[in-house]
Amino acid sequence: MNCKTVLLWFSHILVAFIVGSTTACNKIKPIPEHTVFRYNEFRNITSLDPAFARNPQNIWPINQLFNGLVQLDNNLNIQGDIAQAWDIDAEGLLYTFYLRSDVQFHAHSVFGKNRTRKVIASDFTHSFDRLLDPEVGSPGGWVLQHVDRYRAVNDSVFEIRLKQKFPAFLGILTMQYCAVVPQEATRFFGKDFGRNPVGTGPFRFQKWQEEVKLILRKNHHYFETDKNGVALPYLEALAINLIPDIQNEFMLFTQGKLDFLNSIDSSYKDNLLTADGRLQQGYKNKVEMQKAPYLNTEYIGINMDTPNLLLQSQKIRRALAIGFDREKMITYLRNSIGYPANGGFIPKGLPGYHPKDDLNYSPEEAKALVTEFHEENPQIPLTFHLATDSNYLDLCEFLQSEWGKLGLEIKIDLMPTATLRQAKTGGKLEAFRASWIADYPDAENYLSLFFTENFSPAGPNYTHYSRAGFDSLYHMALATAEPTKRIALYQNMDHMIMNDLPVIPLYYDQAIRFTQKSVGGLKMNPTNLLDLKTVYKKP
Repeated sequence: MNCKTVLLWFSHILVAFIVGSTTACNKIKPIPEHTVFRYNEFRNITSLDPAFARNPQNIWPINQLFNGLVQLDNNLNIQGDIAQAWDIDAEGLLYTFYLRSDVQFHAHSVFGKNRTRKVIASDFTHSFDRLLDPEVGSPGGWVLQHVDRYRAVNDSVFEIRLKQKFPAFLGILTMQYCAVVPQEATRFFGKDFGRNPVGTGPFRFQKWQEEVKLILRKNHHYFETDKNGVALPYLEALAINLIPDIQNEFMLFTQGKLDFLNSIDSSYKDNLLTADGRLQQGYKNKVEMQKAPYLNTEYIGINMDTPNLLLQSQKIRRALAIGFDREKMITYLRNSIGYPANGGFIPKGLPGYHPKDDLNYSPEEAKALVTEFHEENPQIPLTFHLATDSNYLDLCEFLQSEWGKLGLEIKIDLMPTATLRQAKTGGKLEAFRASWIADYPDAENYLSLFFTENFSPAGPNYTHYSRAGFDSLYHMALATAEPTKRIALYQNMDHMIMNDLPVIPLYYDQAIRFTQKSVGGLKMNPTNLLDLKTVYKKP
């Protein structure tokens, strides 16, 4: 056992005492074990500043520390958060938010002798200004791309005016980028605010030991209550281990030293799950498993500007789309975690998703399409390159085998993740494995990948797909506020994509969580956001 492992185990033993310590005295006051929730983050947390809430490892703890104007419930409905109500004018351009009067920032010395203060509308002005400030360097400035201006009307009213109608805007405001931060703290700490966060959330920051542990404590002045009027959160503390070793994480969970395990790694998936996605017999009495649709579409992207004439053929792209068994792929490569992408690009769990059979496995039709293309174009080689990183090599090798049966030769280019991302953005790949996880809960987020004005590298249209009819429907959807009509437009656009096939959907992802039997109140949601406000542990 190396020194780092010893330190991690030692920190686990001491955490009850660390979270129980107070600044008022030097006495150590341990708190009950059943009031501390523990999980591990094997990826590197880089910041607890909402301006840098760009990935799950940052977003999850930030969500415990901060609040925004609005939030999502577990069914993707937009609910009030610090804003108790809001109005949208008839043009769909002016959003007026009315703030609660009982939201306080976490107690901190930056507020002087009062130790805290009430959140007011100008705090949102400051928070939004930071997203656009080049000195802050936030990657989240894009969330305000549709905004013309914003202002505090008074302490309790905040206005946002858009440049043009954008019905998905409220969904964007639920993102952690849009959380409120106090100017006293950001100005005092500067670039170190991300390591000294001061927010309004159900938990407050206590300690961050680099590469060892992050500790958050209960905010006893939090403004939300449960349906019975009981103050939230129920837990006294949150202890996040920062162990980069996934195998070690799994071992600690099976030993009961972690309360929660998110997702599942290929290194131990067969140990935990059967091929049909059920818990192995040895874990049924120890572990609870939750599954739910996750807003992530895994796909193969095809560069529509590629000089490879094979991939420019709609017949070949159709053959690729129906020439492999998605059910088999999910069963044997993912232990039945996920849903076969037999519909469109919009994933299961999001309004606009429409299950259909257009992409059902049909090897005979697929092979006939390849044969027909080859007879018409005998001079064109039946081969192309498919780029991936090591995390999805097994999936791409499965496709290579399945498509090989159609008479196609696929050469897999294995790349580091960062190199793959750069090559994809730069349009240097013929075909590539990719995924799109929803930034906000509206199908427009998925369809924006095919809008001509979003060509990469400036935008997310990595396939360089362009069709005037699609762009026309996209503009029409942006101008349509009525949800049913807008969703119908989304479905028409998705159907267009599935006819032209600049992407081959593989599967719609599924969030999967494992908890100890003692854990209750942990809810699932299609964004896989970790919300611990209502979580409790049985003694």
